[in-house]
Amino acid sequence: MLAYLIKDMLDTLRYLPDLVVAAFAVMLVVLVVNVVRRIRGKEPLPPISSTFFCTYVIAILFITFLSRESGTRQGFDLEIGSTWAINDRNKAYVIENVLLFVPFGFLAALRIPAMRNFFTSIVWGILFSWGIECMQLITQRGYFQLDDILTNGLGTVIGLILYTLAHGILKKKEVS
Repeated sequence: MLAYLIKDMLDTLRYLPDLVVAAFAVMLVVLVVNVVRRIRGKEPLPPISSTFFCTYVIAILFITFLSRESGTRQGFDLEIGSTWAINDRNKAYVIENVLLFVPFGFLAALRIPAMRNFFTSIVWGILFSWGIECMQLITQRGYFQLDDILTNGLGTVIGLILYTLAHGILKKKEVS
């Protein structure tokens, strides 16, 4: 199972050049938006966290859509736990789905204060994952799996917990 995890994670590195370009493009858009916001007397967006969050969302789209040919996968699986039970390859997929959404929980909480609420965070993580699953089903670039939605939701919660811990540590260091 570990070999599958390592191979799959290394495979995603092929998107790195595209994501660097996307990050620069997002940063330029954020800077332009901030100029407009300042002209209108509004608070500018935090450029770094906004860029990281938007680039992460683009990375998710690369991984969940562009890594597969359209029409190669069709169907859905609504049985909870069925993915884990199949084999080591599928167990790796489950772990990868959790890991894939840890940055969502962390970066969303960093960028969007409302996402620091547990309920809000898990709802948006599940809704984002559900949207991906629906698009995969429609485009036949992936199977619609309830397990994916649940594991992505778990990843979101883990990301929120990591954000909360990091934020608490930084606050504690500021006080001392």
